[in-house]
Amino acid sequence: MTTKPVNHFLDLPDIPAETLKAILANAQTLKAHKFNPPQLFEGLSLAMVFDKRSTRTRMSFEVAMKQLGGHTIVMNMEEMQISGAESIEDTAQVLSRFVDGIMIRMSSHETLVELSKYTTIPVINGLTDWSHPCQIMADLLTVEEKKSRIEGLKVAWFGDFNNVMRSWAQAASVWNFDLVCAVPEPLMKDEPFQNVSFTQDAMLAAKDADVIVTDTWVSMGQEGKSISIFDPYQVNTDLMAQAQDDAIFMHCMPIHRGEEVTNEVLASPASVIYDEAENRLHAQKAILAWCLENSGVKIQEGEKINEY
Repeated sequence: MTTKPVNHFLDLPDIPAETLKAILANAQTLKAHKFNPPQLFEGLSLAMVFDKRSTRTRMSFEVAMKQLGGHTIVMNMEEMQISGAESIEDTAQVLSRFVDGIMIRMSSHETLVELSKYTTIPVINGLTDWSHPCQIMADLLTVEEKKSRIEGLKVAWFGDFNNVMRSWAQAASVWNFDLVCAVPEPLMKDEPFQNVSFTQDAMLAAKDADVIVTDTWVSMGQEGKSISIFDPYQVNTDLMAQAQDDAIFMHCMPIHRGEEVTNEVLASPASVIYDEAENRLHAQKAILAWCLENSGVKIQEGEKINEY
């Protein structure tokens, strides 16, 4: 069993800013190797655990691990003893003997954190109700590609104060961009973010923005909730007209067309949603490389990949 420090990827504030920036830079490098991926993870295995449906998270992590030479084992929570009689500690200890890393997508952030306390292998937050750091790494990679930089930009968020918005807010101080969140007043929360401001005025938030971001108004597990409160925060052509002429539109998907965003915006040149989705793959590769670097990751000779 390893005595080296374990590189968990649970929440952005847990990781030094310089490390996060290095992971993002490595994502760019690994994307450049898209058609000739280095076999970094030869002989390594990743357990992928889900209690929520998933398209992009499952596909991106599974393809990332396999393209870089590793293996994956996919289970849902109902297949595991962690949802039954077994303690989180016992599950964590056993998984640590079988695989080299765990990616878990689940509702409870507290359970994710508790699992990480007992493992001797990395745990990656594939999504919880609290945050979605892997998504934001892919989003930032997309912004860098489309705008050539992140620092100094104005990013405007519209809709719910959810896990994705929280991770955007956590990233603002690391990459030194301004985040303006247009959120209904009843949903605002008092959390200590830097470079983040809130407003109920969607048009004001969009004014001169470089990046427009939204997400579904109804997250998994919230089905049936009223969405009328979000109507003023729909991303439409009028709202996009307030942003910079070269502003981009982002959405982590899945999309409810005609609710949080109109088809006109999705079909416009501003929309980069499919580039953003692809970048989940490249961001996941870099996150895995950092997390697994103490697990025997093999670096190809002559490559400067996975240097942190």
